[in-house]
Amino acid sequence: MSEEIVSELMRAHVYRLASTGQRVDGRVLDEPRKVAIQRSFVKTAEGSARAKLGNTDILVGIKMSVGEPYPDTPNTGVLSTSVELIPMASPTFEAGPPRPDAIELARVVDRGIRESKMVNMEKLCITPKEKVWIMFIDIHVLDYDGNLFDACSYGAVAALASTVVPAKNLGLGEDFALPIEHWPVSVTTAKIKDLLVVDPSLDEERMADARITVTTDENEDIRAMQKGLSGSFSYDEVKRIIETAQRVGRAIRPVLRSS
Repeated sequence: MSEEIVSELMRAHVYRLASTGQRVDGRVLDEPRKVAIQRSFVKTAEGSARAKLGNTDILVGIKMSVGEPYPDTPNTGVLSTSVELIPMASPTFEAGPPRPDAIELARVVDRGIRESKMVNMEKLCITPKEKVWIMFIDIHVLDYDGNLFDACSYGAVAALASTVVPAKNLGLGEDFALPIEHWPVSVTTAKIKDLLVVDPSLDEERMADARITVTTDENEDIRAMQKGLSGSFSYDEVKRIIETAQRVGRAIRPVLRSS
């Protein structure tokens, strides 16, 4: 992995701006970047979406296949999520086996979707204990400009919402849309010294002391949380972060649902 270096001059500049409530790109501290979604971007996939969060650009494809359920969940479908950090997206990404950060990304996105019960997995059972639908979420990072957690999550949610299960091709009845029941929205906050910034840009992310991602559903219930980096958050900071995630989620959710 290539070294990521942020100069002390840049650190001082970003922190000085943030101390006044401003950021390099003109946002205030609790303001996310603009989200843009294009559904059905890949015609050969069962579902797909291209998601842009600022200049961070993600492509997600959904493939459906038939397989055996897990022994402990014999009556539910299977979800599998993977993330590929391709070298053209960033000079810090290298070809080869999945990096630890790619594995963490996949797990955080997967958990938000799974724990929110976005898809009714029981309706993906074909024959109990024998045959179920398996959903593969394949996430490709096209351009990295910070906050892959939220960008990948938005792309995955939009792609799932566009997915049509190809039952007819396999002689399993008529094609049908995935049974979507909930709408998770992930919101990531970074801590730079004593300041909290929502949806960190690449430079902010590189100099962050701590990071936390909160996923809420349409009822504003917390469905998943993931803390990263070595820094810590106070109880009051976590409360503020959750409240911000709920507020930002209310604004982003309609974009994911209507795209």
